[in-house]
Amino acid sequence: MTQTARGEVFVKVLWAMAADERIVDDLVEAARAGAPEIARLPPAETRRHVAMLFSAGLASFEGAGDPSESDFAEAARLGADRAAQGISIGGLLCAVQAGRNRALEIAIRRARAAAIPDGVLLEVLLDLDRYLGAMERHVIAGHRAAEQDLAHSRVEAGDRVLRGLLLGDQPAPSPADLARSGLRPEGRYHCLVSEVTDPGLLRAAGRRLAGGGGVTGTVQGRLAVLTPRLPAAEALEPGVLIVAAPAWPLRDIRGVYDLCLAALPIAARTGRPGLHLLVEHAGDLALSAQPLLAGLAGAAVLGSLRADDDFHRELVSTAMAYLDHGQRLDHTAAALHVHPNTVRYRLRRLHELAGVPLVPGEPGDGLTVLATVGLWWALRTWRDSPPGTRPTTVEFDA
Repeated sequence: MTQTARGEVFVKVLWAMAADERIVDDLVEAARAGAPEIARLPPAETRRHVAMLFSAGLASFEGAGDPSESDFAEAARLGADRAAQGISIGGLLCAVQAGRNRALEIAIRRARAAAIPDGVLLEVLLDLDRYLGAMERHVIAGHRAAEQDLAHSRVEAGDRVLRGLLLGDQPAPSPADLARSGLRPEGRYHCLVSEVTDPGLLRAAGRRLAGGGGVTGTVQGRLAVLTPRLPAAEALEPGVLIVAAPAWPLRDIRGVYDLCLAALPIAARTGRPGLHLLVEHAGDLALSAQPLLAGLAGAAVLGSLRADDDFHRELVSTAMAYLDHGQRLDHTAAALHVHPNTVRYRLRRLHELAGVPLVPGEPGDGLTVLATVGLWWALRTWRDSPPGTRPTTVEFDA
């Protein structure tokens, strides 16, 4: 028997293997044992692909000349199917290699039983190994291409769902859209919003924030996430500021998103990146919603002060610090790096000039909680407003 004839005998051995249901089952078990991800799929699904690759591969391997791209179409399709099923490239390769090794082991045993010389066997096995390596590369390429397409589709779907839920001018997502995004109509979700706009950073941060479930995407150019649980500290992208609301019913989440948006600049003024809980800034947020009233309050309390007077500005900043530190002279002095007597003097001068009722020794001068809030709001508004916009004629009515 010639060398070519013996090679043809080996190919017949391979065809006999492909037609043997028991061997196909053996390869299926090898693939499933080699990759837990594959083992979670229905056995019939793995069997279908093993049989398909075996037959298509042998037909191509037996053909004349070098294999073409069309010869590896089934391998690329296998990769694409596994990507669609959520199987990782690592899990897929473990299964392919386990099946490949088992097939070669059986083929060698059967070739020797057919009295094929080792020289012929080695020559054919080298050709077969080169072919199987090319097939494996096409499996990987098919998986990666499908994974990119699927990722793009998921991103677009997530963006559409979020925009439909969070924006008033977008169509509401259907129950099917919500289900595909992993959201339940009756569920409660934390709304997270960030000023991140860089596409690369946005996607990376979104994936980490939604790692525990939920959906991430781009809304009005910003990163937005709906998730059933707040992210752990290690899931936060370094240096990124995020405002997060308490879990709220999905049907009412649009208003929560609006509050998170409004809180972003307030949180940014702290200079502290990381996770900011929306309720931390509830007071600021509520007061910021009434700019006209803020101006009136500032004018009523501090109308007798001059905006261009540095001493007046120092008095107002001291009063703000005094309220922020629980009306404690020692704490205020430590924060301002001055002596407590300096704080006491400034507060008395502010009382003399504008009637502000913050006299040390008589905290709040009997002010109620709401009156204290109103005073703090007036002080901050006067301090933060541009000098040319500060009214200077209204007296404070205690």
